[in-house]
Amino acid sequence: MSNWLEHSVQVEVDAPIDLVWSLWSDLEQMPKWMKWIDSVTVLEDKPELSRWKLATGGFEFTWLSRILKIVENQIIQWESVDGLPNRGAIRFYDRGDKGSIVKMSIGYAIPGFLGQLLDNLFVGRVVESTLHADLERFRQYALTVKANQ
Repeated sequence: MSNWLEHSVQVEVDAPIDLVWSLWSDLEQMPKWMKWIDSVTVLEDKPELSRWKLATGGFEFTWLSRILKIVENQIIQWESVDGLPNRGAIRFYDRGDKGSIVKMSIGYAIPGFLGQLLDNLFVGRVVESTLHADLERFRQYALTVKANQ
């Protein structure tokens, strides 16, 4: 038995949508800006599948994720197919001269044993603040790449 928690966070990035999309859609680069993501490996024979590893606070979780929907410069939607239960979407909004908006919506199940140990509100606040920080790191990463082009 598990409890699902959901979060949505977004960031404005002063970079064109094509650049923002190309950086984010390269899933194996995500550990550069996502603090808890240790590794992402896209399966060569099935590029819609990727193996993820999350490591934080002495806990380690892995899962296989499937891309459910991908529309260039607009959305990447996924769900886990084994391991840590999670689902979500990254949406991209083109603001023309004003850059881009990246919005992450993510849901995940707290495994039963952790749910008994931890307060879900506390876990939710920690995860949400981490996701905000991750998106800020992504913004900085995108601005650095933009400046070096």
